[in-house]
Amino acid sequence: MNKYMKVKRLIDFSLSLLAMVILWPFFLVLAIIIKVDSKGPVFFKQKRVGIHKQHFHILKFRTMRTDTPKDMPTHLLQDPAAFITKSGKFLRKTSLDELPQIINILKGDMSIIGPRPALWNQYDLIEERDKYGANDVPTGLTGWAQINGRDELPIEVKSQLDGEYVQKMGLRMDIRCFFGTFISVLKNDGVVEGGTGVSQAKEEVASSKGNMRE
Repeated sequence: MNKYMKVKRLIDFSLSLLAMVILWPFFLVLAIIIKVDSKGPVFFKQKRVGIHKQHFHILKFRTMRTDTPKDMPTHLLQDPAAFITKSGKFLRKTSLDELPQIINILKGDMSIIGPRPALWNQYDLIEERDKYGANDVPTGLTGWAQINGRDELPIEVKSQLDGEYVQKMGLRMDIRCFFGTFISVLKNDGVVEGGTGVSQAKEEVASSKGNMRE
């Protein structure tokens, strides 16, 4: 794994640098749209947990109003949709809000592929990932859990998938996650506002209805 980590960092740096060179006009267009749509900065910074639980500030295109409660996962907001801007709905649906993380990858804060970085105060997720060694690998822009459920996954399942990535981490696994992400984005799979654990909730509701019929 240690040998691959060096290769992984080289791939991350090369691809993120290339992406910045190609995408900077697109970044500029999105920045103008965000500024015209609502007051506030173009970028949204948030403290996240990286490799070995070290904190860093993740970058995203701002998709929510400036009065949105800080350091709170979207799924814990009482009405998350009420805080999302018009341009933010499109950016979140297409995952374009994540593009500025290319800068994080270039800096070495995170990788292209890896477990999604948890919020600094998502203690339950951090603790659960400890069981699988998922806090000791570079966090990523996308990962195995993101192409297998994303927002809909409960924390326990998400952490298990992160652990599965750690066990199988290598070039083949990263390529699988990379191309699987494009398919998930095109299908809009697993994107649910306020959605961590939504699939589990749906199953519980369906189960209760089934029991009532019986």
